[in-house]
Order: sequence, then C-alpha cells, then structure tokens
Amino acid sequence: MKEIEELEYAQSIINKEIAGLTEMRDGIDESFRTAIDLIYNKEGHVIVSGMGKPGHVGRKISATLSSTGTPAFFLHPAEASHGDLGVISRDDVLLVLSFSGNTEELIPMLDYSKRFGIDVIGITSNRDSILGKSSKVCIVIPSVHEACPHNLAPTTSTTIMIAIGDAMALCLLKRKNFARDDFKRLHPGGTLGKRLLLVKDLMHLNMPLVRENDLMKSVLLEMSEKSFGCAFVINKIGKIAGIITDGDLRRKINPNFLDTPAYNVMTPNPKTVSPDTFALEATQLMNKYKITCLIVSENDYPRAIIHLHDCLRAGLA
Repeated sequence: MKEIEELEYAQSIINKEIAGLTEMRDGIDESFRTAIDLIYNKEGHVIVSGMGKPGHVGRKISATLSSTGTPAFFLHPAEASHGDLGVISRDDVLLVLSFSGNTEELIPMLDYSKRFGIDVIGITSNRDSILGKSSKVCIVIPSVHEACPHNLAPTTSTTIMIAIGDAMALCLLKRKNFARDDFKRLHPGGTLGKRLLLVKDLMHLNMPLVRENDLMKSVLLEMSEKSFGCAFVINKIGKIAGIITDGDLRRKINPNFLDTPAYNVMTPNPKTVSPDTFALEATQLMNKYKITCLIVSENDYPRAIIHLHDCLRAGLA
C-alpha cells in the first residue's frame, strides 16, 4: 500500500508542475516576442545569470542557447561582483532568472547594467521586484506554489524557467534558420554527433565501376583493385544498371565464367542512398537487407560507395 501511495504522490507532484506549465503557456504575452527580438538583433552574447536553483537552470539555458546557434554563457552573480562584470559589453544581453526578483546577489550586476546601458531580460514572478524594474523586458512567470509540500524547494518555478528558456532557444533557432548541418558543426562528438553524420562524410569516391558488357575477367580485376567486395555496373549512358558482389560470384560461377558479360552476373536494381542521407539510416538499411555496401547515387548516376565497415568505425552499429 505504501508503494502505491508513493507513486500517487509522485504523480501529484508532476501534475502540479504540469499545471504551472499550463498557466505559463496560457499567460505568455508580447514580452516574450520582444525578448526574442532583443536577443536576435544583438551582435554579442546572451549572458545568463541567477542565484541558487535558478542559477542551475540558467546554466542549462545558456548551454541550450549556445548549442542551437545563439552564443551564450553563464555568469555567476557572486563572481560577477568580484571582477567578472568586465565580461559584459553593450553588445550583450543579460538574461537574469529569479523567482522573487529580489535576490540580493543580483543587485550589483543590475546596477552595473543600468550604469553602462546593457539590456536586461528578466524572468521573474514579480514585475514590481528589483529585477522586474531593472529589466528592459520582463517575462513574468506565474506566482505558483512549489510542488514541494513546504512550498520551499524550487520545483514548479524552475520547471517553468526551463520551459521558457527552451522556448526562447528554439524560437531563435527557427528565426535564424539553424539547420541540421549547423547542429553537426556544433555537436561533432558524442551520440548526437554520430546521429548527424551524413553518408557524404563517410563515402569513398574511388568506387569499383564496370560496364554491362565488360567481361567478368575485367570485373574481377576491378573488384580486386578497389577491395570493396563488389562492383557497380553502369549502362551505356553511365546510369546504374546493377551490382556484382562476392555472393554473385559464388552463385554464378561456371566453366565459362571469365568470359561472361557483367549483365549476366549482376543483381539489378541495387539499393542506393543519396550523399545527404544520414549515415545511421544507411547503416540500418544495410543491416535490414544483410548487405555490406550501398551505391551513393544522384539522379541514378553512381557517385561513390559507402561500406558497412565505415559506419562501424564511426560508431553507428
């Protein structure tokens, strides 16, 4: 019975946070768009700051902004008061998070911003707070009760802040037309980097190529020289006609094999991918059909080859 009660309590906590997010969603106003305009039109960085749990949220928001095409970094308010205010320039926007809006550690930073004409976007529940009054744009979040039973631990409020930060980052991503190739440039490592690899990143241009009427004695030489275990067969105008693999050699071998034309041995309609196909999709295709290579083609013309081993070396197994 105790386990059931605990699960129900966990559900009630999530429901409280969902209610807070719903209230934020329904109450979002023009100040949000104004904040996006302000960031979009600035040439500098978004400098995110906050104290305590909003500070941890701020680190996450700055990381999300940076990874989606809006340069940003986190500045701790205590460090700012001890010399780091110098990193803020007039080309930057200061994005400050505080539920109450009256966090004392933020005051020196807000005073500095006012003195040097640095624009501030505040995210707070209190428009009349120090942060609210110091902000050029104030995004007001609902004055919610925290999911914490004592209404003390920042929970619902920080969830709302994360959602607002995500919404800002992705609205800026959309406005800047930040595409998959941009993600690839900023995420070269880890699982995400692997998922963003394209076939053209792994393919070989030096592909094994023969014509339909070439005899198998020539085909074997081409296959041996290129060492991919296959050869692409093209027709008179250079378009893909078929493929010859090591398996085809075993299945079709006969006493006159070396003098057999390629079109009698090839498998027609081979599997192909484009250079802009995700390498992970190419890997999945090879696994599905139990083949070890794919023709990389454009408009039915062969352009390159991608081998399963290339995908495995890239960690796409």
